[in-house]
Amino acid sequence: MVRIKDVANEAGVSTATVSRVLSNKPYVTAEARERVMAAIKKLGYRPNQIARSLRSQQTTALGLIVSDVCNPFFTDVSRLVEDCAYKEGYSVFLCNSDEDDKKELFYLQQMLDKNVAGIIISPTQKTPENFALLGIDLPVVLYDRSVKGLDVDTIIIDNEDSAYQLAKHLIDNGYKRIAGIFCDVSTGYERQVGFEKAIKDAGYDAPQLIVTQPRIEKGYIAAKKLLNTSPRPDAVFTSDSLVLSGVMQAINESGLKVPDEIGLACFDDVAWMSLVTPPITVIRQPTDQIARMAVDLIMQRIENPSQASLHVVLKGQLIVRGSTQTRPA
Repeated sequence: MVRIKDVANEAGVSTATVSRVLSNKPYVTAEARERVMAAIKKLGYRPNQIARSLRSQQTTALGLIVSDVCNPFFTDVSRLVEDCAYKEGYSVFLCNSDEDDKKELFYLQQMLDKNVAGIIISPTQKTPENFALLGIDLPVVLYDRSVKGLDVDTIIIDNEDSAYQLAKHLIDNGYKRIAGIFCDVSTGYERQVGFEKAIKDAGYDAPQLIVTQPRIEKGYIAAKKLLNTSPRPDAVFTSDSLVLSGVMQAINESGLKVPDEIGLACFDDVAWMSLVTPPITVIRQPTDQIARMAVDLIMQRIENPSQASLHVVLKGQLIVRGSTQTRPA
């Protein structure tokens, strides 16, 4: 069995330093932290053995870590996960990583310390390092985003195809100068790929693209920049509902009319999008299905830890509304 001393020797640090890294304590240099995490991965070290033995007593709490609790998509999924877990007799600890990989690591450690039965997470980290602490015997389900090299149950939607369908809808409705605003997370990049493919297949020139953070104020700044270009876009595609809120603020300030002068399309069907005038054309993600599957997979993994990991890809649904009304030829 690999011991903490073995990790320290491999990383060239003291056992105290390894303990501080495992506990996410301060006073550890970034270089030392990286060496420790690399040693953990190489040696397959599984920390917190006492907590793991306690886990065999079958706790009835799940950890839920969301990447941005302000994002309505994650709020909806969180509520649904809690409902599904409650029906199974489980409580839920909710944490918000706020798109910060250090906070994500901290909360993962906290979940281990609380001896949760499993973790459902929309990951911020794009690589498996943060998950090295978990070992192989803690059930984990990723949703919305996958992590390359991490072999755990994963639930995502086909972002590339959904973005392609949404962009094609704009093209089929006569929009020709379609700009895209995409978030700098894995889902945003996947949606950008589908968007650009649709533009290319239509024979259009390369579109105006902005990649930014999933924040309202960032959407506003991006839209102001696009609206000041010449020629101005006749439609804006956003990969996130928070970004769309900022875009709409900028459009309202400009005095442009939707859809007469500019079209709007977005990912995620937030409640208010069907209530504004005109209502917004969206890709609706199956939040209810995502939540139910996440809890079902955690329950299955708790009962049968050795079963093969599942990678589930769901379809988004195009909901056409007034913000992309057909333009005259």
